[in-house]
Amino acid sequence: MWDKKLEVYDQLIDKCPRFKRKGKTMPYTSANGYMFSLFNKDGEIGIRFSKETQKAYIEKFNSTIYKSYGAVMKGYVLIPDSMLQDLDALAVYLNESYDYVISLDPK
Repeated sequence: MWDKKLEVYDQLIDKCPRFKRKGKTMPYTSANGYMFSLFNKDGEIGIRFSKETQKAYIEKFNSTIYKSYGAVMKGYVLIPDSMLQDLDALAVYLNESYDYVISLDPK
């Protein structure tokens, strides 16, 4: 199950040519010194947004905050499995997240 979801995560990132997946044991994307998507040990995808956007998307996606290895990931939204059926639409949100971290002061 984990491997199949990782394939989906990789397919999602492949739709976004401005960045690449990093990490072997904990796959993630990062830019400007900030991670903006994660794939945790439970096979869950989290995408980072601004506080306001996170709140709106939790409601819109009927989701919750994202946790990875037991830690609450600040600013991240858990991507429901139902959204994994339309990777083109999900790529829009991942690109939005990339744009958000690029707008932050570099780390």
